[in-house]
Amino acid sequence: MEQEKVNESKELSADAASYCCSACHGDEDWGPGHPIRGRAKSRSLSASPALASTREFRRTRSLHGPCPVTTFGPKACVLQNPQTIMHIQDPASQRLTWNKPPKSVLVIKKIRDASLLQPFKELCVHLMEENNMVVYVEKKVLEDPAIVNDDRFGPVKRRFCTFREDYDDISNQIDFIICLGGDGTLLYASSLFQGSVPPVMAFHLGSLGFLTPFGFESFQSQVSQVIQGNAAVVLRSRLKVRVVKELRGKKVAIPNGISENGVLAAALDAEVGKQVMQYQVLNEVVIDRGPSSYLSNVDVYLDGHLITTVQGDACPSGVIVSTPTGSTAYAAAAGASMIHPNVPAIMITPICPHSLSFRPIVVPAGVELKIMLSPEARNTAWVSFDGRKRQEIRHGDSISITTSCYPLPSICVRDPVSDWFESLAQCLHWNVRKKQAHFTEDEDGEEDGEQGAGS
Repeated sequence: MEQEKVNESKELSADAASYCCSACHGDEDWGPGHPIRGRAKSRSLSASPALASTREFRRTRSLHGPCPVTTFGPKACVLQNPQTIMHIQDPASQRLTWNKPPKSVLVIKKIRDASLLQPFKELCVHLMEENNMVVYVEKKVLEDPAIVNDDRFGPVKRRFCTFREDYDDISNQIDFIICLGGDGTLLYASSLFQGSVPPVMAFHLGSLGFLTPFGFESFQSQVSQVIQGNAAVVLRSRLKVRVVKELRGKKVAIPNGISENGVLAAALDAEVGKQVMQYQVLNEVVIDRGPSSYLSNVDVYLDGHLITTVQGDACPSGVIVSTPTGSTAYAAAAGASMIHPNVPAIMITPICPHSLSFRPIVVPAGVELKIMLSPEARNTAWVSFDGRKRQEIRHGDSISITTSCYPLPSICVRDPVSDWFESLAQCLHWNVRKKQAHFTEDEDGEEDGEQGAGS
């Protein structure tokens, strides 16, 4: 027995001697002479260099926190799990690369915006003539009268490959995507790809946007860098949503294998009489009471456990389930916090709750949410996905939500941290400037009115 204790002590000493913090890239080793109680002290990067005899923990540029010490006291440690669920690369080091040179690009332009016609033409000419790319556009984009009547753009227009939303599947034909407009263009690009999404390069040509980091002034060099694989990417998580409805004697029209709401064809389970639809959502899933005047009552389950019943008394009352990317959209307007897109999480935000106990919450990305109408609900609910495909939810229907394994790779100007905080600052300053301009206009109007009354 004593011999076994000695062997265990030797094994523990050997394990402690070989322990290395991966977040420090091997800068810090833990030996028998170094205590491993509690958390290692961190030192500011602006502090003076440590002496050679002092071994201190150094924070790296990693977006992850430091690797935690998994031994506690002299005898306790975390049991190592050989079946690791996933390994997350440091988001700050994620770079774009191509297995083969890209040959095709999808250009998405904001519809019915005359100010985008000239940038759209310049970009398409550059892609076709300078980079010899195959350019895909939606068919209704080329139906704009300004493009139809432009004779100089005619030779380029004939080289386009066109598609129709809800009918043509282009998921395996696009190498990367370029968006011209605001955040809505990126949401539309996400809706076109219900599986793997090509890299997305978004130019800021709208009124306001968190998701469009590129300016159009030097688009030639920026596009060339992306084609060469010299760009950083941020993986924006999406939600996998599964809507299960009871069949109520209505036939489902499925043209060309794709359902009428733009998602993959609905799966009909004849055994249980259910209609199953799946969606990939970038921003949020919104469940509200719709046009009804009654209180909304929906039950929210977390991994099979009922956590709350959302009861709302206002017109848009309901609940928002959003990604970190969607935390700066509808969820922010409903009082939720803004979360960096690299944080693996799902946000649950009530809309005008008729309760003081339910506040916005953040849950791990791996959980599964299930939302259903409460048995005592007197009306139906309505659900929308990124503001689209709105449909009614009745008693017996359910909505299951979890994190999708198909993120949207968004190309960055510099890195995920700098781009996000710069977008945050610009949007906050934009709101301040907008209020100041409105306040100035009101003052000018009052002065004009006083002068008119005095004269």
